[in-house]
Amino acid sequence: MTEKNGFEALELRPELMRALSAMGFSEPTPIQERAILPLLEGRDVTAKAPTGTGKTCSFGIPLLECYRPDCEDIQAIVVCPTRESCIQITDDLQQLAAFMPEVRIVALYGGQPIGRQLAALKKKPTVVVATPGRLIDHMNRGTVWLGNVYTAVLDEADERLKMGFVRDVRKILNATPGDTQVALFSATMSREVMNVAWEYQRDAVEITVEAEGSARPDIAQYVVPAEDADRPALICSLKQLLDLQRMMIFCNRKSTVQWLTKQLQKREMSVDCLHGDIPQGQRNRVMEGFRKGKFEVLVATDVAARGIDVDDVEAVFNYDIPEENEYYLHRIGRTGRAKRHGMAITFATAGDEFRLRDIRKYTHSDIENLSFDEDGQLMRSDGRSFVCEVR
Repeated sequence: MTEKNGFEALELRPELMRALSAMGFSEPTPIQERAILPLLEGRDVTAKAPTGTGKTCSFGIPLLECYRPDCEDIQAIVVCPTRESCIQITDDLQQLAAFMPEVRIVALYGGQPIGRQLAALKKKPTVVVATPGRLIDHMNRGTVWLGNVYTAVLDEADERLKMGFVRDVRKILNATPGDTQVALFSATMSREVMNVAWEYQRDAVEITVEAEGSARPDIAQYVVPAEDADRPALICSLKQLLDLQRMMIFCNRKSTVQWLTKQLQKREMSVDCLHGDIPQGQRNRVMEGFRKGKFEVLVATDVAARGIDVDDVEAVFNYDIPEENEYYLHRIGRTGRAKRHGMAITFATAGDEFRLRDIRKYTHSDIENLSFDEDGQLMRSDGRSFVCEVR
């Protein structure tokens, strides 16, 4: 008798196995190996894992496997930090439910017409993926009732709770039954995350997956000296020299995103941008355009880029050094996905030395300092040409 392994060992619904096959997934990632079974058993879970390690399937598979066809109420909620992540998670769950037509998944987020959401809610969704503000709005309207929810997931819990929405999260969880399964997924475990865990979870399974070995993305990390005024031209030069076809550039502020995008457009670069002042419909179009390869370079702020999940981003540029250490991990985690090689380049000045030291210490990353020689060539610390070595 052949021993079952991977997803087969979980003995999931045939419809789920078919969907996983269609999505190209044959073996679970480390976080999926450790989180799916406890969630299937009804246990509460607190999971810490790096960005891009397959967390959505870790909770999505149990949500759909435990679907109860005899219940027409909302059976599961996924609370996520931004509209972008809400859209991405909904898309992932819909792919998982591709062969379960009776399962309806609805996204609720600000910026989308309320009438469209009300129409979707009348069709009695099975799973609701939502940002806290819009979910509470529907709860107050009486258009969402959480009295039969069996699983509540807080995704990117560190980001959501840090942004000051602890009260909203508590209001949502308080509206679910006392025995609701609560799962927290996070890249870091802050005090706020632990407080919510202690308050709402019972005998939770604690999971930590470090980015090591096969789970560590293959990302080469570099620091390039550059003054602000020189950075747009440097981006264009590096893109051409390294033959980069798909890039993301992160800035700390909306104004910088707008300015940089215009500078790159003047240099005839295929570029678009995301920031908080862009209307939601346009943001959706930008995200979809980047996923489909309609333009090569996306310039974004940290929060606006949440939910962008593209496997073939070749390089991430930190135009500004992120203000929070964990943002550095979130940013560079956009490249080096699906076992591909990725590159992260951070622009810095001499005054950034202490911030870079903090990031190295926090992330345990090997970040190589590059420098320019007298001919303007970018060189590695051992005297080799950076461009020649990486091409």
